[in-house]
Amino acid sequence: MSPSVLHLVPTPIGNLKDVTLRAIEVLFSVDLIVCEDTRRTGLLLLSLKPYLKLVFKENEPLNHPPLLSCNDFNETQRLPQIIDFLQNGKSAALVSDAGTPLISDPGFKLVREAIKNNIKVESLPGPSSVITALPLSGFPLNEFLFLGYPPNKGSKRSNFFEQLKRFVANDKLTTIIFESPHRLLKTLSELQETLGEKQLLMIARELTKLHEEVRRETIEDATKHYSINKPRGEFTIVISGEVAPVPLC
Repeated sequence: MSPSVLHLVPTPIGNLKDVTLRAIEVLFSVDLIVCEDTRRTGLLLLSLKPYLKLVFKENEPLNHPPLLSCNDFNETQRLPQIIDFLQNGKSAALVSDAGTPLISDPGFKLVREAIKNNIKVESLPGPSSVITALPLSGFPLNEFLFLGYPPNKGSKRSNFFEQLKRFVANDKLTTIIFESPHRLLKTLSELQETLGEKQLLMIARELTKLHEEVRRETIEDATKHYSINKPRGEFTIVISGEVAPVPLC
């Protein structure tokens, strides 16, 4: 593995078979793995061991590299340590708990600091709930907009929905957002107030997993469903930007 490189490595969002051979090679060849949660990443690496023989024909690694946590709470404090490590000719991989690093996950500050210090950054292609959900929607995708998680409260949240209204109603953009289970109904209520109860959207949860759920319906119907059925798991919501959304089938 080349020294002084920060590799951005996507990990499966559900189905373990979605990991790439290149991701496995990098994760078991670098000098350090920087991750959100060392326990979750440790379990992932353990589950990948049966696949090592597909990547390493000889000298199959016995163990994975050391893990270092870097998350929303300690990223700023970790930066000098990681940059110094990379500047000393070492390589590192950055992973999130699931999916592609930095997509509504920590890591931006580290990547920016690496670039500032002329450290090579490589981004591997791989799993992302954004790209997985968009084609499932059946909405036009020549142009789309990803807005991440809505702010929790206050003027930032109200401004978020006002902007979303403009993007959907005026610019006709297919728009994608994330939401947690305990805020889903609140967000659906605000979407209904902002876009109207008949606005068509797709809500996906547990993508690529055994109990994957994909619902294509109006905001009104989605609200009724999740008022009766307790939201579970993380949600990916794709909102149609079409003037006259195609009928549900």
